[in-house]
Amino acid sequence: MLSKAAPQIPVGDGWHYEPKWDGFRCIVFRDGDEIDLASRNERPFTRYFPELLEPLKASLPDRCVVDGEIVLPSADGNGLDFDSLLQRIHPAASRVKRLSAETPACFVAFDILALGDESLMNAPLASRLLHLQRSLAGAEHPIYLTPSTTDVEVARDWFHQFEGAGLDGVIAKRLADVYSPDKRTLVKVKHVRDAECVVAGYRIHKDGKGVGSLLLGLYDGEGKLHHVGVTAAFTVKFRDELLELLEPLTHDALAGHPWADWANAMAHENARLPGATSRWNAKKDLSWVPLRIERVVEVTFGQLQNGRFRHGVQFQNWRPDRTPASCTYDQLDVATPVAFEDLMAVDSDRPAD
Repeated sequence: MLSKAAPQIPVGDGWHYEPKWDGFRCIVFRDGDEIDLASRNERPFTRYFPELLEPLKASLPDRCVVDGEIVLPSADGNGLDFDSLLQRIHPAASRVKRLSAETPACFVAFDILALGDESLMNAPLASRLLHLQRSLAGAEHPIYLTPSTTDVEVARDWFHQFEGAGLDGVIAKRLADVYSPDKRTLVKVKHVRDAECVVAGYRIHKDGKGVGSLLLGLYDGEGKLHHVGVTAAFTVKFRDELLELLEPLTHDALAGHPWADWANAMAHENARLPGATSRWNAKKDLSWVPLRIERVVEVTFGQLQNGRFRHGVQFQNWRPDRTPASCTYDQLDVATPVAFEDLMAVDSDRPAD
C-alpha cells in the first residue's frame, strides 16, 4: 500500500492513525526457520540486517507475512538515525557483520498480510490489526508493534510531539480498507519548514540537458559551509532557464570555493560533500558544477537530521535580498529531540477482541 500527501490529518469515523516512520519499508516473510526481508519493490534486505533474524523468529508466528519498517535508533537518544541506516547497505560481508553489532536496527510492524495458510490481504484493516496485535503480543526489543490510535487529537499531538524522534509525520488509514499493493490508499501528512540556503553548485540532469538539481549549503557558527542537501524535480523549461541563469557563476568558481576539495574522494565520504559515489547506484553520476558563492534560494523541507535535510526539499524562490553569509543553521526551527524508546512507550489504542 502506498500513500498520497495531504496538508492536514483527515478527520471522521473509520480513520486509524500511525507515526510515519523514517526508515526502510520492509516485508518480512517467515516460513518456519526461514526468514526473508525484502523492500516493497522486492529489494533483498536479509543479508544487511542479520541481527533481526533471531528476534523475528522469537517474536513472529511460525508462518506469516508482516509489513513494517526497519529503523535505526540514534545512539545518542535523538530519535532515529537515517544516515547510519544508509550505511548498513554495504557489499562487504565483514562490514555488514561489524555494523550489525555497532549500529543495530529495529523492526516496527504495522500490518500483517498472511497468517498460516490464510491470506489476509482482502480482510479489512481493522481485522488485520487484530491479527497483528495477537501475533506480536510477546514481541520484545528490537521487534515492535507500531503505536496507533483512532483519536485524531492524539494523532495531532504525535505529529508535533514526535517530530524530534525523526518521524516524517503521521499516516492515516481507513479501517475498512483491504490491503492494496501499489495503490495510494493511505494518507500521509508531513512536516514542512522553510529555509534560505546558499546555492554552491549544481548537477546536470540525467538526460544531459539542463540543471537537474541545485546543491544547497548552510553556514555553521564558525563560518564553515556545510552541504545540507539538494533541491530538484524541476520542469524541463526551468532546467534550461537555470543553466543559462547560473552560467556566469561558473567562471572561476573553484577559486576560494569552500568545497574546492570535492575531488578528494575521502573528503566526500567523511564530510558528506557532493561528488561521492551513490550508495544505492554505483553507476549514478554524482559529479557537479561548482558555482561562485553568490546566490541564495528559499526552499521548503521536511526535517533536519544530522545537519542535513531529509525528504522533499522544494524550490520556492530566489532571494536576491539575502546574502550568502546570512544562510546559517540558526535560522532553522529544529524539533526537540525525542528518544526512540520514549516514542515506543506511548499509549496506543488496541483493537477489541
